[in-house]
Amino acid sequence: MTIIRRILSTTILAAAALPLTAQITTATQGISLAQLVSAGDSGPLPSSTPLTVRLGLNIQNKSALEAYVKSVNDPSSPIYGQFLTPAQFTAQYAPSATQVQQAVSFLQSAGFTNITVEPNNLIVSADATAAVASSAFHTPLEQYTQFGQLVYGNTLAPQIPAALQNVVGAVLGLNTIGRMHTNLATPSAPQYLVSYNPKDFLQIYNGSTTAPASNIKIAIMAEGDVSGVITDLRAAENLFGLPQVPVEVRQVGLPSPDVAGLDEWDMDTQYSTGMAGTVKKLYIYTTTSLSDSDLALEISKWASDNVAQAASASLGICEFFPFLDGSMLVDDNSFLEAAAQGQTFFASSGDTGSFCPVGVGTNGVPAGVPFAQYPAASTYVIGVGGTTLLTNGGASGPSPYTYNTETSWYAGGGGLSQFEGSSYWQMAAFLPSAQGNLRAVPDVSYDADPESGANVVVNGTAEGVGGTSLSSPMMLGTWARVLQVNKKIGFAGPALYSLYQPTSATNLTLSNYPNGGFHDIILGANGFYPTTPGFDLNTGLGTPNILQLTTDLAKRK
Repeated sequence: MTIIRRILSTTILAAAALPLTAQITTATQGISLAQLVSAGDSGPLPSSTPLTVRLGLNIQNKSALEAYVKSVNDPSSPIYGQFLTPAQFTAQYAPSATQVQQAVSFLQSAGFTNITVEPNNLIVSADATAAVASSAFHTPLEQYTQFGQLVYGNTLAPQIPAALQNVVGAVLGLNTIGRMHTNLATPSAPQYLVSYNPKDFLQIYNGSTTAPASNIKIAIMAEGDVSGVITDLRAAENLFGLPQVPVEVRQVGLPSPDVAGLDEWDMDTQYSTGMAGTVKKLYIYTTTSLSDSDLALEISKWASDNVAQAASASLGICEFFPFLDGSMLVDDNSFLEAAAQGQTFFASSGDTGSFCPVGVGTNGVPAGVPFAQYPAASTYVIGVGGTTLLTNGGASGPSPYTYNTETSWYAGGGGLSQFEGSSYWQMAAFLPSAQGNLRAVPDVSYDADPESGANVVVNGTAEGVGGTSLSSPMMLGTWARVLQVNKKIGFAGPALYSLYQPTSATNLTLSNYPNGGFHDIILGANGFYPTTPGFDLNTGLGTPNILQLTTDLAKRK
């Protein structure tokens, strides 16, 4: 979708108006991200510093591709369910071989080495020193001390030859300031008030009698060394009485020994496969770091591989970062490709309420920066928010647990994107005309409150964890069950919203969920936005009634 609003500082807006030298034009909107957050200047980046730079190339015939996505997801269309293959996408919509060669030739002439082109032609990666990169893109590279870490960023918008103006949409890798973070929350007390395992959640959300996703392949987006994740997954499967699922790790970029995200990837793998019951295969995509550049490559790999019908990323960043450094454009291209191929990407809406974090700590509830979290805010991503779950029964009463009610989790991310436009499927449900047709987040929700969260095996021991890091993989596992009974659905957006058609702006109650596929959450708030009957900027459509959801969507043929 086109960017329809910019509410940035005058300094940022001025970047788009930088004077152009002969044969040079700006490649992205952004300038140094260090100007946006607290940072101390630590001098120029040493000229010998090795960098990997990535050129994000533009999709061709984008409007035609968006029209194809609409038709292929419309049950009344003659091409319903006829999703593109990666080869078809590359032939019809990817940058041409000539355009790719233009980008490669530019990098070669500038002194870059190890130049590689992704199979979908959307990303060209290359290595160079900081001196070479600075010269090639006509921008100084400066170091900053930010939140106790040494980072670097480009102080001017990168520039490229005029001949590449319509080919290159973004230049990534010139900063390490924009980094995504996980959305994992721990309880305030040493022990949960209540904690659940995957079978508990299936019982609570009415999914125990639905078919497990034995023919569906799913993926988790991760970073660093994930060998311990597989060990913990096996321990969790044994502890929770779940079948052992086949796992394949796909390394994207250089391997990293980092294990700081182990608990996050543990939750993602255990609760996606746990909610699915089983899967044909679980892919764990892991990359070098959580930088915008490395994650853009990882997302592109998932789309171009097209081996997993759905994926989840319990990651996010305040949306103005990827807007400024250009990774939003690159990622949105990959998400659009995936939607045309029938794939769905789920992402956590964040744990800072109606605001988004810009540094260390929550920096959200009760106040912060009023932007949405990306990639949940991407038009072709399903953003998953959070609730506080209340149940009957369990350890202190009759077993098993049963659903009682839910309120919105006060920290669950939600709001209006300032950079992404609403989709045709969301417009039909949300009636967002008064909001400027901006993308609304989240789309759906699941339990996320760490006080009503999940038992996750970390380093061999079960511990209580929550956050929208839990809700996103739970939705991935639920969606795998939906696909098990109807693979023609493909991308989840139009299908999920087809179950919710309000008749007017004032008639937004549970009665408008004609088939009962969701629990309508009507209590609570996430800071700025209250939870209301029907769709809201806190819990979206609500939380799944899994049996009803799979039953209803099985009819979408």
